[in-house]
Amino acid sequence: MNTSIPLPGRCALCGRADGERAGSALVCSWCGWRYGDSPDPDLPRPVIEVVYYIRYDRRVKIGTSGRPRQRLASIRHHELLAFERGGRDIEQARHREFADIREGGEWFTLSPRLSAHIDDVRAGGNPWQLYSRWVCAALQN
Repeated sequence: MNTSIPLPGRCALCGRADGERAGSALVCSWCGWRYGDSPDPDLPRPVIEVVYYIRYDRRVKIGTSGRPRQRLASIRHHELLAFERGGRDIEQARHREFADIREGGEWFTLSPRLSAHIDDVRAGGNPWQLYSRWVCAALQN
């Protein structure tokens, strides 16, 4: 079992301060970035497409974005429920899957079936941590 240890400084990728040992290296326990490595500032950040599930009252918006921080900042919502990795094809599949509870546009009634699906997607972990790990993996390739 890995135990969290403080990094000597903040992670250069996500800014967190908790780390863990990975062999002889220290890595960020939040995103997995190797401590001491710096993302190349001359390279653009990778675009990671996500399907997002956000709640506003008893409705859920199922949408997609390659820049989720900017997108979610522009949409009124109460809570980010989950991220699912994928683009328009996954989003459209979810829209078809939950078509019977569509309220209009990309908004759906928060039914027990939709809630169960979100719970399954969310089982992967905190949405922002997952996103950080996906960005980290893309930068390391």
